[in-house]
Amino acid sequence: QVQLAESGGGLVQAGDSLRLSCVASGGTFRTYALAWFRQAPGKEREFVATISRDRGRTSYADSVKGRFDISSDNAKNTVYLQMNSLKPEDTAVYYCAARATTWSFTVSTTRGDYGYWGQGTQVTVSS
Repeated sequence: QVQLAESGGGLVQAGDSLRLSCVASGGTFRTYALAWFRQAPGKEREFVATISRDRGRTSYADSVKGRFDISSDNAKNTVYLQMNSLKPEDTAVYYCAARATTWSFTVSTTRGDYGYWGQGTQVTVSS
């Protein structure tokens, strides 16, 4: 069973950058596909970005494409979300998620496919 712990959130101004980190423990990191989701107040949790198990494929929500970048460091059991040109509408709690899969190259944007979740980290972007 993998445990996930996010960090790096905070309060920033529009146009600023932040890098979120998610450290995994208790499992074999390289056997999981990873993703970031977010949930704004009063809204459903939504997909942000994902990286395949072999770390060769990524996918992004249209709302963050070109501004956010997901990456991972298998040696550190860590997945990152680099967020640039932040907007007030990016304000949300950001969650790291892991998906156990035997397929090394697939990506999923579906929340229900992810069985492991972190506690979340708050990102607030002021205008």
